[in-house]
Amino acid sequence: METMDQDIHETIFGADRLMTPRKVTLAGIGKRLFDIFVSVTALSILSPLFLAIYLRIKRDSPGPAYYRGVRMGRYGKPFKIIKFRTMYENPGSYNGSPITSEDDQRVTPFGKWLRRTKLNELPQLLNVLRGEMSIVGPRPEDPQIVEKWPAEIRDEILSVRPGITSPASVIYRDEETLLKGTGFMDAYLLKILPDKLRLDQLYVQNRSFLTDLDVIAMTMIVFFPHLRGEEIAESQLLSGVFYRFVHFNLAWFILDVFVSIIAVGLSGIIWRISAVINLGIPTYILVAFAIAITNSVINSVIGLPRIIWKTASPTYVIDLGFSVGLTMLLFWIVTRLWLKEPWIPFSLIWLIGCMMFIGLVAVRYRERLFTGLANRWLIMRGGEASFAERILIVGAGELGELALWLLQRSDLSNVFGVVGLVDDNVRKHGERMYECKVLGSTRDIPALVEKYKINILIYAIANISPQESNRILETCRATNARLIIIPDLIKVLDKSIRKIEVQE
Repeated sequence: METMDQDIHETIFGADRLMTPRKVTLAGIGKRLFDIFVSVTALSILSPLFLAIYLRIKRDSPGPAYYRGVRMGRYGKPFKIIKFRTMYENPGSYNGSPITSEDDQRVTPFGKWLRRTKLNELPQLLNVLRGEMSIVGPRPEDPQIVEKWPAEIRDEILSVRPGITSPASVIYRDEETLLKGTGFMDAYLLKILPDKLRLDQLYVQNRSFLTDLDVIAMTMIVFFPHLRGEEIAESQLLSGVFYRFVHFNLAWFILDVFVSIIAVGLSGIIWRISAVINLGIPTYILVAFAIAITNSVINSVIGLPRIIWKTASPTYVIDLGFSVGLTMLLFWIVTRLWLKEPWIPFSLIWLIGCMMFIGLVAVRYRERLFTGLANRWLIMRGGEASFAERILIVGAGELGELALWLLQRSDLSNVFGVVGLVDDNVRKHGERMYECKVLGSTRDIPALVEKYKINILIYAIANISPQESNRILETCRATNARLIIIPDLIKVLDKSIRKIEVQE
């Protein structure tokens, strides 16, 4: 067996190149423990079904009840996959194509039913228990097919354990119905296989415990006949219900509970300075949780958890204000109608709402606030401050505004700090654009580079004469800062729009 495995591995990867196992991670240990738990539980529950299928196969056609075929496993190590046998036991079944078509004559009548219901895959739980497979992962392929994969794709997909189910196997759950006629193998290699490899790559790149739960859930759903033909989007598998709930609703709910507890606590402290209200700590905590739950439900209804707050428009502050206002109004109605005295005074509820609104805005726009504070500190401290790569934007027009907006609302905001802008329009001097100040004219560039220790100059000027442009560029190149020239995207878009209008 070891000799066969080595021969297959060397045929595909070459004798001088072996896939080396990667270091063990906590996520990998957790996934393995989950696989063991699920496989042991499923084998215990499904053992009567295993026996029934075993007896039916033995009665349906002569031969063993189980099929063991060579598949390529993790790190390119071949293993024997275990399935219920669905083909006639004769040389033609083993010497034919590794891919099965809809009208394949090698499949037995009962085998067709097993393949259609996917029950023939259940014995792979034993492969999972033995560590050769996982519950969720790229489907294991025949070595002959793996040999045709591009090397980079092969290395990436084989870096994880193959699985009983995967996004590709769910989307192509009726694969055999797509493979008809004599040229079905060409159709598989040219159309289906590339898309399955793409889906397998996406899974490997985005895999997580929550993604696995989404894939398992969608796998169970497609077993129902009336849902089997329904189209399933990739997003339902790679970022489905479990992923979205935890990453959006649950994550924000935990953060909102924290904000609510602080808001209620601070409001109580401020209130006790001028008045006395003795609700007790348990009541305060209960109030905070009730407010957080109500606010989270309202936020979910109006779609706030789906917003990427790092790049969100400030107008969403109005939505946060609406959700907090509605939350506090409902809370006031409940305390008045259903709770016994002592009532929570309306002014205290109003104070809690204000505190909570400030907290919710702060935690959602925190990255932009921190970036703004860091930029302000950078400008105040001048060259003494150290904050990432210091940038000076040359031009405070539309193109400069676009460059500043992109820098502040992307992942680059954690790497670069925009010190300010320069522009030859003296009326703009001292003005602020997205929290950054216009520090002077283009003739001040050398002094500003020296004062603020500028690392990068971004030239973002449109509608300027060639002579003036050359002067500014020469001024920039005379400094020690790197020069980046942004093309006039606004002009390019304007030309494209005009071209489309002419064509119409």
